[in-house]
Amino acid sequence: MKIKYSAFHVLAIVAILLSSCSMNNVEQDNSFKKYFDENKVNGSFALFDNGRGKFVIYNLKRDTTRILPASTFKIVNALVALQTGVITTDSTIIKWDGVQRNVSNWNQDLSLAQAFRYSSVPHFQEIARRIGRDTMQKWIDSLKYGNMKIGPAIDSFWLDNSLQVSPDEEMGLVKKLYFDQLPFRKGVQKAVRDMMLQEDNSNYTISYKTGWGFNGENHAIGWVVGWIEENRHPYFFVLNIETADPEADIPAIRLNILNGILKQKGFFEGKM
Repeated sequence: MKIKYSAFHVLAIVAILLSSCSMNNVEQDNSFKKYFDENKVNGSFALFDNGRGKFVIYNLKRDTTRILPASTFKIVNALVALQTGVITTDSTIIKWDGVQRNVSNWNQDLSLAQAFRYSSVPHFQEIARRIGRDTMQKWIDSLKYGNMKIGPAIDSFWLDNSLQVSPDEEMGLVKKLYFDQLPFRKGVQKAVRDMMLQEDNSNYTISYKTGWGFNGENHAIGWVVGWIEENRHPYFFVLNIETADPEADIPAIRLNILNGILKQKGFFEGKM
């Protein structure tokens, strides 16, 4: 079921909160709900067609509700690290602290690009400590990222619910990143875009960063934020999911939902 909103109704609800794009048309598509139901999670999804200025949303209320960013904050963490010189290039090695963790890829020295690819929490915690509280706060304020609250711990504020950001704000961030519109050097933005690239073939390229954390109710939160490009035409997306099930396979579920929705919308065939 698709519900079209009047321009007045859209502006009344989202003029302030939906800062990610200038919308000529906003549509809520409740047909996406089946993907969340099939995977037994709640959540939201938004897709922005940059060329046509068309914004499609499932669950508008959640799309504008702030939640912990989890590892999607690695986008900002990497940008700040490269901009400030704390990390010189994406090949700069961050030493492993020697603590054995349940993700085997984290138990080794990693370059920035590898740490980003493996979404290594301890390596990015070390990067945040090197950046320092004052510098990190300056950049978060500059970006107006979410509620802009670091909280007491410089190395876990994106995981402990101090920092919170809405799905819409996350989309706004990656849209600006794609177009070199963030307050970082263009080379820095390109480096982070390159690290976000997941697939590149003759039909499409898709770039994103995932996230997985727990909110104040100890519900698992999953994220995927990025863009898919076909025929040099970018479409920006953000997926957020939530479940109280401690056994839920968040990495699999979030990609199942993302791929299902994008396939329904006609992606992956190079025809968009």
